[in-house]
Amino acid sequence: MTTATVAPARVEDSRIGLAGTFRHVGALTRRNLMRIKADPESMFDAVLMPVIFTVLFVYVFGGAVSGDQDSYKQYMIPGLLGQTGLTLAMAVGTGLNSDFQTGVMDRFRTLPIGRASVLLSKMAAETCRALLSFVILIGFAMCIGFEVKTGPLEVVAAVGLSLVFGMSIVWVSMLLGMALRSSQAVQGVSMLVLMPMQFGSSIFAPTDTMPGWLQTFTKVNPLSALADASRSLLNGEGPLAHPVMVVLIWSAACTAIFAPLAVARFRKRT
Repeated sequence: MTTATVAPARVEDSRIGLAGTFRHVGALTRRNLMRIKADPESMFDAVLMPVIFTVLFVYVFGGAVSGDQDSYKQYMIPGLLGQTGLTLAMAVGTGLNSDFQTGVMDRFRTLPIGRASVLLSKMAAETCRALLSFVILIGFAMCIGFEVKTGPLEVVAAVGLSLVFGMSIVWVSMLLGMALRSSQAVQGVSMLVLMPMQFGSSIFAPTDTMPGWLQTFTKVNPLSALADASRSLLNGEGPLAHPVMVVLIWSAACTAIFAPLAVARFRKRT
């Protein structure tokens, strides 16, 4: 008499229910955070990147861009909130691709969990990493002379807006991580996305000195709107409603388009 090996059945999210999905997301988020605790080197980018970028651009380019490092701090550091969130978000796809290559997702496939909970837990863990990075950025900036000219509520709003945009980009990154074959390919494509968005924006320099074709790109670049909104919230100067609306529209559009695509791709691969 022989016994047949039966592959574990796929568990659909609709059969688990909302409460079950939340439990799975919480458990997997805890697992992701415990992995960070066991491998603290994985936090180097979130911890060191804000410090390195602040020092590099303020003390290397600050005098050349504005002629005054103190005024450049007030201009550039609010924009770094969006740049930091975007960079961390685009790195998620590399880790997700690595999970597929190393067999982590094969173990998830055998568990009775909703497929969407795996992606949502990665987003929750990335939210924690991004919040830590934002706190380090603002804290270090204040140590070197950056002045918040508004209040704590405006600081929270600037961080929250950067977090909303960054988490919408996580869906794009996760889709790339599942669509491309190797982590090197994911890194390469991510850089092709990051570089034009970061430097073709108003984060590091005013756009009025750029050529006309580049100014057209910066006007539709959501990082420019995010930088302008952060400056208004932290410095108390400049328009606020319009750039905030632009960032929220971009964030909602990215989530609405790429979240279903990422979940569908994940279900197909698992």
